[in-house]
Amino acid sequence: MKIAAVAGFLALITFAWDGTDQQEVSKQQYQTMTEQCRYADTRAARAECLADVKKFYRVGKSDPTLDCRTYAGVSVCGHLTLSRAERACVDEAVKSGTAYRRAEVECYAFG
Repeated sequence: MKIAAVAGFLALITFAWDGTDQQEVSKQQYQTMTEQCRYADTRAARAECLADVKKFYRVGKSDPTLDCRTYAGVSVCGHLTLSRAERACVDEAVKSGTAYRRAEVECYAFG
């Protein structure tokens, strides 16, 4: 089910992005997205994360629909690309009663 949700999100990005328009976000939202890339678990994943932020977003007006959240002192915005281990961490945390959004952020950052 989560794979389908991620695939749907990626399809939405693919169809919404025509190669010329970038989604406008506030300076703070953009900064949060670039900073969250440091939590990606490999150098390649960090580089891909930064490239995706630059490709799909630009600083402009705030986007109130962008999913931004802070848990355990870690702020993130938008979609998080989780590794297999991070997804397993989320599954375990949710089974233990942690809310999905919180588990996602904590496993991504501290995974």
